[in-house]
Amino acid sequence: MTDVSGCWDDVYREAARLKPLHLRQLFDADPHRFDRLSFRLDDILVDCAKEKLDSRALASLLALARAAGVEARRDEMFRGETVNVTERRAALHVALRGAGGNVMAEVVRARERMLAFARDLRHGRVTGLSGGPFSDVVNIGIGGSHLGPLMATRALAPFHDGPRLHFVSNVDGADITDTLKPLDPRTTLVIVASKTFGTLETMTNARTARSWLGDAAEHHMAAVTSHETAARDFAIDDERIFGFADWVGGRYSLWSSVGLSLAIAVGDDQFRSFLEGGRLMDRHFRTAPLEGNLPVILALIGIWRRNAMDWPTRALIPYDHRLRLFPAYIQQLEMESNGKGVDRDGSPVIRPSAPVVWGGCGTDSQHSFFQLLHQGTDTVPVDFLLAARPHEAHGRHHAILAASAVAQAAALAFGRTTAEVRAAMAASGASADDILRLVAHRTLPGDRPSTTIVYRQLDAMTLGRLVALFEHKVFVEGVIWDVNPFDQWGVEFAKDLAQEVLPMLQGGAKPEELDSSSRGLLAHLDHLGRD
Repeated sequence: MTDVSGCWDDVYREAARLKPLHLRQLFDADPHRFDRLSFRLDDILVDCAKEKLDSRALASLLALARAAGVEARRDEMFRGETVNVTERRAALHVALRGAGGNVMAEVVRARERMLAFARDLRHGRVTGLSGGPFSDVVNIGIGGSHLGPLMATRALAPFHDGPRLHFVSNVDGADITDTLKPLDPRTTLVIVASKTFGTLETMTNARTARSWLGDAAEHHMAAVTSHETAARDFAIDDERIFGFADWVGGRYSLWSSVGLSLAIAVGDDQFRSFLEGGRLMDRHFRTAPLEGNLPVILALIGIWRRNAMDWPTRALIPYDHRLRLFPAYIQQLEMESNGKGVDRDGSPVIRPSAPVVWGGCGTDSQHSFFQLLHQGTDTVPVDFLLAARPHEAHGRHHAILAASAVAQAAALAFGRTTAEVRAAMAASGASADDILRLVAHRTLPGDRPSTTIVYRQLDAMTLGRLVALFEHKVFVEGVIWDVNPFDQWGVEFAKDLAQEVLPMLQGGAKPEELDSSSRGLLAHLDHLGRD
């Protein structure tokens, strides 16, 4: 078996070779760079040519992936083995879209029951207390039970033909107040989506929604949960409780009954197309050689950036307005999965793991934080997403959008030299004094890496492929870092601590056991609250 530490050494040697070279030099040295460093799956193109690596460096990364056991661990996950070692269970989110072996009967039953309910509601066969159809649906959840359905529902807006969808997650009462204020409880269904049906924020919002619904609550609430008994105890009718297995992690749950709100918005056919997109990416990830395997390639780019180049953060910029929540969705997926300081055996990790992931929507981001990307003191790699075809043909809109994405990636990579600035200013008639005064300000260093992902059009199948692409990318990175991407103990601890602090805010306990800062904050909150 190949030595993993030796492969890491090879990767670092390649990085040391390439760090002194500017991206301009790499492109000058290889006129076929795009051909060597772009990868395709049907209409999806992943262009890594503007990353600060070359074929030799990529070969060292592929050797690392093999030495780390990426192929074997991938196969274990698809077979349903215990890849979530700390919680001693499988991670079978792939089963939710059709690659699940012996759990498929259970998956299909749950999915078809959920889709039948969504279909009946959309067609007016599921009604409220008054006997009329529902005009609005409010999904109450948090984390994956909120962000997944919200992101996907926004992304597939052109296909909405069902009731209006609304989403509540924040325990700040402003969220549910502002959401419910314009709605009519007589025509609104509330979905409570919580794996445990005990999450503090979700259940607090659920109780507020139940109070708002009044006498109609029994007929106007549904639940999506792994803890069906708790949903029954909340007085939700069995016919409106939709379960999913406890091996479905929250950030992977969109494919399950958690997608009920999405199915209500876009219907059976679109939801099944979304699942099919995930299934297609699963098949590619499972069968394609590593050299052309898109999730593997993206993961290796991530390893290269984070470890070989020591860049601790990355921006994700969809030039697709309806994917504006995709950066937040991927932020949760990556940082909750691989934001770990210990390896699978519980030992401290020996090199950095997940980067800070953030981003925004192009072209808005160009007029926000792109200044730092171009001329700031830190290198921030960027992932761009761009559709070739829009859903709406409004004159030059899409051409301007696409030109902006391509131009930003080029400007980041190649920059603008002092000589180029001087020549451009002189050609525009600037004085010698103005050129001298402004040349440093207008020079862009370039050498800022990016990857661009292009697809034909944002539809349900494409969305499914993109979500599964990033899921598998995160899995591969976790294998190479040797962390468990399927637990989140840091999140769990902070939630438990909030439950301990809550009675102190409500006057039912003394806070002496807390640190002085926390005691001081509680005292000041109490003082201001009583003023």
